[in-house]
Amino acid sequence: MTSVIEVRNLTKQYKHTTALEDINLSIEKDSIYGLLGRNGAGKTTLMSILTAQGFATSGEVEVFGEHPYENARVLNRMCFVRESQKYPEDATAKHAIATARLFFPRWDQSFAEELVDDFRLPMKTAIKKLSRGQQSAVGVIIGLASRAEITFFDEPYLGFDAVARQMFYDHLIADYAQCPRTIVLSSHLIDEVANLLENVIVIDRGRIIMDESTEEARTRAVNIVGDADSVQRLVAGREVIHREALGRVSSVTILGQLSDVDREFIADANLDLTPVSLQQLIVRTTQAGADPSQDGTSTDTDVRSLQS
Repeated sequence: MTSVIEVRNLTKQYKHTTALEDINLSIEKDSIYGLLGRNGAGKTTLMSILTAQGFATSGEVEVFGEHPYENARVLNRMCFVRESQKYPEDATAKHAIATARLFFPRWDQSFAEELVDDFRLPMKTAIKKLSRGQQSAVGVIIGLASRAEITFFDEPYLGFDAVARQMFYDHLIADYAQCPRTIVLSSHLIDEVANLLENVIVIDRGRIIMDESTEEARTRAVNIVGDADSVQRLVAGREVIHREALGRVSSVTILGQLSDVDREFIADANLDLTPVSLQQLIVRTTQAGADPSQDGTSTDTDVRSLQS
């Protein structure tokens, strides 16, 4: 595939804080990425730098093979829908959408009008007087109707109810199928967006800790439940990212693949394997990264060595 964004050794430092540290990243053409992580992890900072709305302390960024800063050839091919977009004091949704139509060369006006109707967006009310969900709808409509070659959505649905969020997801995936482009979606509602994502990038404390396809991410971890002694024998020497216990029953989430011997041991010991959702994986991984008491080491040990 062809990459549209290349990031090399990117670092962003403030006075007493390192927001991003040594980020290396390649984002491919015509794919949907989830940019995931906890609050303050560095997601918005990264998107701001990629869209030339912020500056890196060091490192290199190329978009469409060029430096994006003050580069109209690059900037009019990207759209960044921010969590709290600022508009002029008296701007209405009608003004915002009309302005966006002039800026984005691939703008689809009929699609914009369809979205306005679906989200029931008041067009003549000042944006500052709209509800939080209606303000989010302005950004979502611009992001979708722009059909920009790269579109960043930074928590785009704040204030949306469940119906409006589903409407956004449905429009996003349907229009992506009709008009493929690169979409980077930052979200805290990981389970809701998981089925939309083709690739997952997870940032934790300014560093990328996961960058792979969603399919690969889903196979990263497994949860094992059963007799505490048997579970401990199975997971000894593996990277444990979560552990719970209730009496003699233990539930442990580990990273890494299970071998055929592992699965035979699980069956003989009457242990249960339960799936780990993408949200659980990311929550457990970032928790483990922040907790030095987690006891994981190598992922290579299997039960053959435990049984000998």
